Amino acid sequence: SRFETCWPALMKDSHGVIIIFNPELPSHLKEIEMWYSCFVQQQPLLDSQCLLVAHHKPGSSEDTENLSLAYPLNKLKLIHSNLEEDPEDVRMEFIKYFRSIITIINESREREEMSIIS
Repeated sequence: SRFETCWPALMKDSHGVIIIFNPELPSHLKEIEMWYSCFVQQQPLLDSQCLLVAHHKPGSSEDTENLSLAYPLNKLKLIHSNLEEDPEDVRMEFIKYFRSIITIINESREREEMSIIS
């Protein structure tokens, strides 16, 4: 990818990674493994800091709803977004995800402060 030179700057000090993909494209299913490897495993971030979003375009086939991803992607939180049918559901999932990231940041900050004190 022509943007690979920018990746280190994008990754610097990041606390979370959201990977959005089209579940109808087999090439996307291969690519998300690469994104996960580069942006989550090599950072390293926890799996709980990564959210996978299978985005369904209007009029897309329904058979991708029960998507089964292979290891290690199957350990990640996966949500299906269909903004025509259920935008509120997606919004709630994003809020939950952001809350979990904030919790992780606060916990690591507390650990740092404790290690400075002790």
